[in-house]
Amino acid sequence: MEQYKLPLGEYIEIFFDWLVDSAAGFFDAVSVSLEWLIVSSTDALLWLPPLAFMLLLSAITWWLHRSLALVAFVALSLLLIWNLGYWEETMQTLSLVLYATLLCILVGLPAGIYAAHNPWVYTIIRPVLDLMQTVPPFVYLIPTLTLFGLGVVPGLISTIIFAIAAPVRLTYLGISEVPKEIVEAGQSFGMTPRQLLWRIELPAAASSIAAGVTQCIMLSLSMVVIAALVGADGLGKPVVRALNTVDIASGFEAGLAIVLLAILLDRLFKQPEAVK
Repeated sequence: MEQYKLPLGEYIEIFFDWLVDSAAGFFDAVSVSLEWLIVSSTDALLWLPPLAFMLLLSAITWWLHRSLALVAFVALSLLLIWNLGYWEETMQTLSLVLYATLLCILVGLPAGIYAAHNPWVYTIIRPVLDLMQTVPPFVYLIPTLTLFGLGVVPGLISTIIFAIAAPVRLTYLGISEVPKEIVEAGQSFGMTPRQLLWRIELPAAASSIAAGVTQCIMLSLSMVVIAALVGADGLGKPVVRALNTVDIASGFEAGLAIVLLAILLDRLFKQPEAVK
């Protein structure tokens, strides 16, 4: 059957070679810009003393959720991460995850809203979203590494591709499930489509959209270790280093830091009534 094999891989390679040759300047500019943003954000986070950051995040947690138990969990988690010696790596990971989540939201929310208002669009993009979530994450590293080179940027782009399906799907679901009676009532009062979106649809779909954001954060964190394979800094590096040297202690500590950061961000960004 070898003689009848379709050369799909060769066609893809030719396409990426063409991209690299014809748009190298564009990809270099994107890489430099994104790397500068992430590194600057990481430097800003590291500029704050750890105790000051803990107090600031604890205050934000109290302001959002009014939960002493959650504030205590945030403070103790950050103290443990600091004690284990992974503070710098945690700030690097936090910066990467926040930028990935922000870019996913900026693209995913409008895409989900547009798909909810135009069902044929969702019919088209649904197989693409399925593909993005089922393709092994390691596969994304190959083209992004080719286009952007080693560093944090290919890790960021791969993370966005892997995580963006969650906000698109859940935004589409939330907007689609807004009761038609409420929408029709708004139309009867003469609301424009923009007013319907901002005053009726988005508030009604807020819980679904928030779930999409938290899922996006969790998916982004799941890519931390994989992104470290292409040079992204953060908690993934000590995990990969521990894997290469079979260092159980370091691997467990770095993995625990990732888990604590994931739980912390999940609780922090959940709607207040959803946090127990």
